[in-house]
Amino acid sequence: MAKRWIPRVCAGVFVCGIAGLIISSVRGNNAGFVLSIGLLIVLAAIALLTYGAVTPKGRIDVFDDAAAEQLEAQVAALVAAGAPEADVRQLVRDAMNLGRR
Repeated sequence: MAKRWIPRVCAGVFVCGIAGLIISSVRGNNAGFVLSIGLLIVLAAIALLTYGAVTPKGRIDVFDDAAAEQLEAQVAALVAAGAPEADVRQLVRDAMNLGRR
């Protein structure tokens, strides 16, 4: 749930903060008001940075060179046997995509 609303709230604070800075500079340039809006923008930026730092991310799959060489050898064997190379490579891509789901 927080994955959706935290970035959206921070983006809303950024947009409203910029509009608030523009409006406050046009209507009297009150230093306290400008600093308050700037502080809210900074807090939203810190919240967004913290959210990005602590949110778990998916790990990158380990690339196995030996398995990749075996797969390439199998592809080469199928191509040597007469299968179209483009079709074989598309089959491998489809199988990999299916395995990631």
